[in-house]
Amino acid sequence: MLDQAVQGSITFDGRLGQLDRRGRALRDLRISVTDRCNFRCPYCMPGDVFGRDYQFLPRDEILSYEEIHRLAEVFVGLGVQKLRITGGEPTVRRGLPSLIAMLAPLRTPENEPVDLALTTNGSALRHLARPLADAGLRRVTVSLDSLDDQVFRRMNGVDFPVAKVLDGIDAAVEAGLGPVKINVVLKRAENDGGIVQLARWAREAGHILRFIEYMDVGTTNGWRLDDVVPAAEVVETIAREWPLEPLDAGYRGEVAERWRYVDGRGEIGVIASVTQPFCGDCTRARLSAEGKLYTCLFSAIGHDLRAPLRGGVTDDQLAGLVAGIWAGRDDRYSERRAAATERLPKIEMFALGG
Repeated sequence: MLDQAVQGSITFDGRLGQLDRRGRALRDLRISVTDRCNFRCPYCMPGDVFGRDYQFLPRDEILSYEEIHRLAEVFVGLGVQKLRITGGEPTVRRGLPSLIAMLAPLRTPENEPVDLALTTNGSALRHLARPLADAGLRRVTVSLDSLDDQVFRRMNGVDFPVAKVLDGIDAAVEAGLGPVKINVVLKRAENDGGIVQLARWAREAGHILRFIEYMDVGTTNGWRLDDVVPAAEVVETIAREWPLEPLDAGYRGEVAERWRYVDGRGEIGVIASVTQPFCGDCTRARLSAEGKLYTCLFSAIGHDLRAPLRGGVTDDQLAGLVAGIWAGRDDRYSERRAAATERLPKIEMFALGG
């Protein structure tokens, strides 16, 4: 039940759930369980900025698993259908299967199981995939920017071999978490030469491949528009090898434009937030590791949920707070970026879960 103090100022559709000022439903919550990562990818957490002396969040400022579970229940009650565990790198947080076991039983008001997924760099999946699956994880997405070992080591910033990530992906499949979704961030002259190689590997292995345009998330990655490989170019490159045909979106708010191989050997997706902004259908909220709610990937300001959570508010009051924040949402960063003459303020991607 929504807090009565805000009921009069929000729009709640019994079928869609909580709506923002642009009529977008709250459907997807991305939960960051840590701001730490064992990689130093230059487009997210460049090593020259986030070195050994960088001060990450102290433990007492990070939400406990019990606090995350309580907030997740509130969000599900407001219409969230998908929970995605992110970071930083979520597998560096101790006891992650315990959180999965707490979240897996959650059900929507329609009594449907919540779609519970994990995004990871894959470095720890060989030993964690089975415990995570046994705890109730349903899907896993792995970030994999290249199959070329030299390129991959350079892009992860810590000389981590690609073979270990590929082994982790195999472990996920063995644990029943397949087909695995693979996210590839493309950067011009860095890894765009491996598009066809990745597509061939995914076709043969049965994985779902998603190419993501290099985005200006955060302030430390030195983003330039010239570094972006447009989604249309990716589709053209792959279609020269294997003909493609477009697929309809599976649901409102799906970020990937999907293409199916004409020969029936799977599909690819492209996420074109730079060249083809899709703000109008965005249904995502993000909960940072310290309990701040962000209503856009490119937000500069988060709404503190940790203080009221630890201050003794009821679940109804928490629901009212979240509903009020979402009701006031009017984010459309990617559309604004396309028209802007200068960069707009935002926070680092690893801090709010990507």
